[in-house]
Amino acid sequence: MLPGERCEEILRIINERGSISNQELVALTGASESTIRRDITALADENRIMRVHGGAMSLNSGIRMEDKDVGARRAENGDEKRIIGMYAASLIENGDLVYIDAGTTTEYMIDYITAVGVTFVTNALTHAVRLAQRGFNAYILGGQVKSVTEAIIDSEAIISLSKYNFTKGFFGTNGVSLKRGFTTPDVREADVKKYAMSRCFEPYILCDASKFGKVSRVTFASGGDAAVITEKIPEGYGAFDIREAGKI
Repeated sequence: MLPGERCEEILRIINERGSISNQELVALTGASESTIRRDITALADENRIMRVHGGAMSLNSGIRMEDKDVGARRAENGDEKRIIGMYAASLIENGDLVYIDAGTTTEYMIDYITAVGVTFVTNALTHAVRLAQRGFNAYILGGQVKSVTEAIIDSEAIISLSKYNFTKGFFGTNGVSLKRGFTTPDVREADVKKYAMSRCFEPYILCDASKFGKVSRVTFASGGDAAVITEKIPEGYGAFDIREAGKI
């Protein structure tokens, strides 16, 4: 295969799959890994693909590489997030020990919580203040503050989580994918989400329908690790445990 033909074939494969590793391209094209790396570099330099560690992504793949500022995200899909938050809040029972992850969708829960005797732990600065203002017992994790998402992250947060056994946990996500599961742009936030989820007897992912089919940098859970609460169930996600807020 001529170099130009191979590059076009690599481009076709990447656009078809959304993302792929160098090793997969080696197997599919029969070219050496060094050749694949050169071809990917050439395609990326022409702005035809996005080069990532160990592979490449399509520019049209729906992959979300960076976090938006939390202020901008609060303004997106507010009605949908409110419906999701109301349903999620209804799952909290008297005396629960609840983890609430940082995120604008989980934030919508707070105004609708009616259970009493509940203790909350969160890695979100805003969430902790609002929970305390409502009179709940609220604890915040230690660790580094990420200003873009107002989340507490890094290993200190994971150490803080290690003492808790949560009855329920509610998590945000940047993407929900059949192949890649639940994803987020920051590996440090992903580590906190993953560990916090492991400490929950009943973990829930809260996301509006726009998040389905999207993929971000780091997977923090697979589709079977948590129930999903959304306002509209998309087609093709029958393998996931999905609760349609407002209709159950």
